[in-house]
This record gives sequence, C-alpha cells and structure tokens, in this order.
Amino acid sequence: MPYVTVKMLEGRTDEQKKALVDKVTEAVVETTGASVDKVVVFIEEMKKNHYAVAGKLESEK
Repeated sequence: MPYVTVKMLEGRTDEQKKALVDKVTEAVVETTGASVDKVVVFIEEMKKNHYAVAGKLESEK
C-alpha cells in the first residue's frame, strides 16, 4: 500500500487539493502498478508563519 505525503503552504482550495490528490494517485498507480484503492495520500498544510526561505518567513512576503 503506497503512502504519499504532500507538504505545502496553506491557502489552496478544496478543488485544488482534490485535483492534486487525483494526479498523485494516478501517477502512483501508473508507476508502481498499485491498485487505486490502495494508494493513500496525506496533505500536510503548513501555516505561512511556520515556513521560511532564505531567513524570511513566508508570512512576511
């Protein structure tokens, strides 16, 4: 049973997350041969003040 974790900043719509889950699931099925009902996708959303690049919090941008 393949498990996939996607970490991303908060702010996407439910429709965007659904599209992401569909595409990730499709890619896993195509590349591993796993059946679609065995693919598990976790979305972990991070608050923008919990993520920084080059010393700057995303919430500061």
